[in-house]
Amino acid sequence: MTRRPAILLVPLLLAGCGSAAGLKPAPGANLPVAPLGAAATPTPQALLTPTSQERPQRSDELLRRSDERRSDEFDLPPSG
Repeated sequence: MTRRPAILLVPLLLAGCGSAAGLKPAPGANLPVAPLGAAATPTPQALLTPTSQERPQRSDELLRRSDERRSDEFDLPPSG
C-alpha cells in the first residue's frame, strides 16, 4: 500500500523539474534561416510572440444606431 503513493508521486516530481530559462539553440546548432524577404533571422522570442492575426483582439464596439434594412429584391418566397 505504501508503494502506490510513491508511484503516483514520481510523475508529479518529474513534471516540476522543468527549466524556466529562455530558449536557446542546442550547442553546435544554429537558429533556422531567415524567412524569404526578411532582413534578419528572427529571435526565439520573436518566433514565440503571436501576431495580431494569430491572436486577434476582442472588439467591444456596441451597435450605436439601428438602420432600417433596405428591401432585398432577391428575397422571394419559395415556389410551390
